[in-house]
Amino acid sequence: MTKFKGTDNATTASLIDQAIPEVGIATAKRYQVLIADDEPIIREGIRDCLDWAALGMEVAAEAEDGEEALELVAQLSIDIVLVDMNMPFMDGIELIRRLREERPECRCLIISGHDEFAYAQEAVRLGVEDYILKPVHAEQLHAALSRLRQRLDEERKRAVYIEQAAGQIERNIPLLRQRFCLEWLEGQHTGIDIMEQLAFLRLPSRPPVQIGVVRWPAVEARQTIMRENDRQLFLFAAENIIGELLEDRSHVLFRDANGLIGICLWQEAPETIGASIEQAIGRYLNIAVHTHVEPNTGGMEGAIDAYRISRDRVHGESQLSPIVRRARQLIQEGYADRELTLEALASRLQVSAVYLSRVLKKELNDSFVTLVTRARIRKAVQLLDSTTLSVLEIAERTGYDSQHYFSTAFKKAMGVSPVQYRKNGGIQENSLE
Repeated sequence: MTKFKGTDNATTASLIDQAIPEVGIATAKRYQVLIADDEPIIREGIRDCLDWAALGMEVAAEAEDGEEALELVAQLSIDIVLVDMNMPFMDGIELIRRLREERPECRCLIISGHDEFAYAQEAVRLGVEDYILKPVHAEQLHAALSRLRQRLDEERKRAVYIEQAAGQIERNIPLLRQRFCLEWLEGQHTGIDIMEQLAFLRLPSRPPVQIGVVRWPAVEARQTIMRENDRQLFLFAAENIIGELLEDRSHVLFRDANGLIGICLWQEAPETIGASIEQAIGRYLNIAVHTHVEPNTGGMEGAIDAYRISRDRVHGESQLSPIVRRARQLIQEGYADRELTLEALASRLQVSAVYLSRVLKKELNDSFVTLVTRARIRKAVQLLDSTTLSVLEIAERTGYDSQHYFSTAFKKAMGVSPVQYRKNGGIQENSLE
């Protein structure tokens, strides 16, 4: 059984057990028995010497040779065959061999007049349930069939458990994915275990390309009076909004014990996804959240670092003033606009350019020009990596007036020209951070 770590998570097995009732084997359906013997008197004696109903069985048919027996087994869905060794056309050993190939779930019990080691040895090899010598004693046959029924009952019960467990796992796949992603990004899974869990949960077997965190600071404030039901309702609604924004991309949303909403993305979302999440949640729920989505370039283990960075960033957001957060958002959304200037942004925010410049430098430790350039170069890197657009086309799409100006800015930020960057396969010397 696949298990998940964590003190509050228990295991996959506990999730399954909660929904699986005690299994009872229905007695209405009796096991179907076929008697295969070429002597009518033997068949009649076996049929009449036992209380089949008390055994939970029913003699469904009789056959006088192996070929007839093989046909009846297929037609009547026989569970148990009592097989004589010496029959015309197809002997008992050949019948059992054919049944193993065509109806492996059918059980065979040999009744033979031959006490020969070779027969017994072959019967064992073919997985025969029991080997009884003629003349048949009712007590001996009853005991053998009772043991067989017990084994069949146990297998049927086990099959019911497995079927119910599989159904319960299927219903809980979303929850199991959430728990795994949380435990994984908190460092509780490593190496081959990660790959096994991804396969089990039917998630992509490659590293996620982005990791994000959404934080609702108000719910963590001690002075905030909020019922737990209301808190959970808002968080659930926020998850639904995020899910709708990401519905076209392979992703998993999860939540930690403090109410942080995590995002694990296997298909890249646009750079503005963080701002889109904040705007949508603010519009529909009238609450302010902080969001950061971090690219993951470090493989499976790098996802853990990306998650840590995202958590640190959203906690740092609480130190920023609303005007700085809004200014940064507008820069991230409007970097391609050639008319984007400090004065135009300040006007839109209804503050003076001097004031805006000062608070950006104070809170972000960057100037307006640096923030715009970083947004433009980041997008340019993305286009160079993922498209065949020319350098001129990329310059135009990222808000630059000329290819020369773009190339100069790119080389200053990245250490190489756009052409050299693409030629080197994306190797960069400097960091956009």
